[in-house]
Amino acid sequence: MVKSYLRYEPAASFGVVASNDSNISYDSSGKHLLSPALEKVGVWNVRQGVCAKTLALLSTSSRGGPSLAVTSIASTTTSQVAVGYADGSVRIWDCNTGTCETTLNGHKGAVSALRYDNSGSNLASGGKDNDIVLWDVVGDETTGRFRLLGHRDQVTDVVFLDNDKKLVSSSKDKFMRLWDLETKYCMQIISGHHSEIWSIDVDSEERYLVTGSADPELRIYTIKHESAGELQGSENSGAESKWEVLKLFGEIQRQNKDRVGTVRFNKSGDLLACQAAGKMVEIFRVLDETEAKRKAKRRVHRKKEKKGKSATESAENGESVSLPGEESAALVVTVTDVFKLLQTLRTSKKICSISFSPVKPKSGLATLALSLNNNLLEVHSIETETTTKTYSVELPGHRSDVRSVILSSDNTLLMSTSHNAIKIWNPSTGSCLRTIDSGYGLCGSFIPGNRFALVGTMEGKLEIIDVGSGTCIEVVEAHGGSIRSIATLPDGSGFVTGSADHDVKFWEYVLTQKPNQGSKHLSVTNVRTLKMNDDALWVVISPDSKYIAVALLDCTIKVFFMDSLKFFLSLYGHKLPVLCMDISSDNALMVSGSADKNLKIWGLDFGDCHKSIFAHADSVMAVKFVDNTHYMFSVGKDRVVKYWDADKFELLLTLEGHHAEIWCLAVSSRGDFIVTGSHDRSIRRWDRTEEPFFIEEEKEKRLDEMFEADIDNSFESRYALKAEVPEDGVVGVAGKKTKETLTATDAIIDALDIAEVELQRMDEHKAEKAGGKFQPNIIMLGLSPSDYVLRSLSNVPTNDLEQTLMALPFSDALKLLVYLKDWASRPDKVELVSRVNTVLLQTHHNQLISTPAARPIMTSLSDVLYPTVKQFKEILGFNLAALDHIKQIMSSRSDAPFRDAKKKLLEIRSHQRKRLAARTPAKEERQKKKKQKSSGAGA
Repeated sequence: MVKSYLRYEPAASFGVVASNDSNISYDSSGKHLLSPALEKVGVWNVRQGVCAKTLALLSTSSRGGPSLAVTSIASTTTSQVAVGYADGSVRIWDCNTGTCETTLNGHKGAVSALRYDNSGSNLASGGKDNDIVLWDVVGDETTGRFRLLGHRDQVTDVVFLDNDKKLVSSSKDKFMRLWDLETKYCMQIISGHHSEIWSIDVDSEERYLVTGSADPELRIYTIKHESAGELQGSENSGAESKWEVLKLFGEIQRQNKDRVGTVRFNKSGDLLACQAAGKMVEIFRVLDETEAKRKAKRRVHRKKEKKGKSATESAENGESVSLPGEESAALVVTVTDVFKLLQTLRTSKKICSISFSPVKPKSGLATLALSLNNNLLEVHSIETETTTKTYSVELPGHRSDVRSVILSSDNTLLMSTSHNAIKIWNPSTGSCLRTIDSGYGLCGSFIPGNRFALVGTMEGKLEIIDVGSGTCIEVVEAHGGSIRSIATLPDGSGFVTGSADHDVKFWEYVLTQKPNQGSKHLSVTNVRTLKMNDDALWVVISPDSKYIAVALLDCTIKVFFMDSLKFFLSLYGHKLPVLCMDISSDNALMVSGSADKNLKIWGLDFGDCHKSIFAHADSVMAVKFVDNTHYMFSVGKDRVVKYWDADKFELLLTLEGHHAEIWCLAVSSRGDFIVTGSHDRSIRRWDRTEEPFFIEEEKEKRLDEMFEADIDNSFESRYALKAEVPEDGVVGVAGKKTKETLTATDAIIDALDIAEVELQRMDEHKAEKAGGKFQPNIIMLGLSPSDYVLRSLSNVPTNDLEQTLMALPFSDALKLLVYLKDWASRPDKVELVSRVNTVLLQTHHNQLISTPAARPIMTSLSDVLYPTVKQFKEILGFNLAALDHIKQIMSSRSDAPFRDAKKKLLEIRSHQRKRLAARTPAKEERQKKKKQKSSGAGA
């Protein structure tokens, strides 16, 4: 019988507050901060320091983890949130429900920029594939409008202008482009920067556009709107002035010499924040027109006074000068009159991203949120003179790499160590129970009973931790070098430590009493020391306490008898130092993992190497047997977890999910879950399921994945010559070809073939004039041929429709056009029919005009489609006009401006809650006074 195994799948990920690959963003209410957490987005209530919601896809398989890292976030005035990912997809989430509404596939590289327009109906996305895609995100029918091609390098930022009629994009090719979205044409190409442009933004009134790059200054542009352009048309006869929407206003010198990371205006447009790639944010005050003119007058006045003083001195010396009043120049407002450096905000670590809160605080000018590169969120209140840190989110995660994870004997507690803190977690919920300051912890262990724990640090100290109180009760100077490994004795009486000072020390637990304290506390004492010839990198003890194995820096493993410490075996074979080892629970096998990327399985009876396996693409960092089995897990710097059968020397599963090197691994005592810690600061739990699998099936799956990866590469046509994009840019189709679009194309072709056969059968039945009843094809589910084709077409996601239809052969496209005439009469399918008709005409135009059989189809379609579209366009226009009329009637009946009923209801409810909260203390006070009076009267 073929042996089956139980599958492990990703179950939970915790410990990440803010990852470095994406920006942060406030939601529309200003109460929650959207923070990237590797492949998830955390919705944080910063005041409470609680993650209210997580926007994450429910992964049912162990594949595809690293490819889904969040790279960009954009929020709008509604509850919608757009999230861009490393695989080029954009997902639209509903922030209230935490559900993914739609997935948009348009980019071939990671999404690097996202921005909604003012109305929230359009979304612009820029990617590392140098393209910009414009999406229509109104309602459920989210579709890609078009693709803008022209940039020669990664698009870094996009912003809408002029009532969302224009779009400005910046790129690492040092150019900005201004696109007219109505004509889909590049109106203006702006140069001037000497390095990559990293961020752009425009104020709420669209007066100024700011760009930031690696240059030592910010460039400010004034924006000419269409109305202003029409007025100036008579004055400026030049052709250039007509298209010059962005005009350089001036440059502001920055204090920080690092490249600009983000430039952002606040919602009111009176503050500008410039975040550099270092630890500094410069905040500028943006003066209005009156203040700017006043400042310009003062500047001119000071200049005149200075000139007057120098003229007086020259006259005394007998030199002839012109009086200052004779030179009357017009008042010119410069960039320094408008932008004034207000203050500089400095942090302890490098800043990754910034975001202004859309809600203005009661005290202070604005609220600014920062994400730091040490897994931290901070919120600062910006005041006129200073900035104060009001909130920070730091407890739920480590500030640095997770270097070791250790499970308690009953699997209810998880301890993780990092460079300056120890954290105790609940592994089932992922909640952080304790945070304890410590040294740089490299390894650890729970003391039997799970009330205390040990941590070995890089400084060579042993820290004894009280898990219940979350305190370090004693620090023991154990070694002269870093402690690399702690191995607990099977009988629980002590433990062994291996260190870089060439010593392997044996320790026992003791109870000691300090002179000034009455109670005794747990301590440790060194009972034996085993001297080695090189650094001890790892120590492991066999479960029967017979052997102790020590991995040394010279790539060998020395095995000693535990009782006498006499030398037993020396295991050679690894080409680089052994970084991890483990012994099976039946004492039969030992496995070692090395920096040479190999796993070696040894027999402990004779020290023979049973098998050497090339296991990982990089160094193997940890390996563990599952108790009472010969199954084992290994992790490495190649970011994957691998599950092995040590008897058959077979790879069982590959678990992907981490986004950086995996440092450590812990397996539960029952083997029902494992825990891994990584350089990406995340701790992940992988649970064993009840789903069985077979080795051969997994091998076939891996081969299929390799085959699909080759197909993906062929989609990109990496080896084909790319057409040169003109300097002024071109427009392309928004979507991209994927496996899903090809599958949808096949489904439409199958439906057309089945419908064609069914129509032939119906015609034959009519021609035969048989008395029996016609038996329809059961595959068509009782639908007519036309409805069956329509059903398969309607199942295609709206975003993938263009690419699906473009892959149809001409013969099948001609068959599909025949059905459009019937569908056009249905009110709910007019938009779908119009889209299908447009795409097929654009794709097969040359063949259609040269095919005589297509002419009657196109003629009949034009007779039906034009009047139908016009009719529904008139109905929509009538309904919009009626709604506008109702709005005017309602606003005329009331002095208050017309507002959304839902917003008004929310405002009333919040006002009622505030009044109730204000009344409660007063009510309690009155009740207290009544009780006092009644008690006094009774006395």
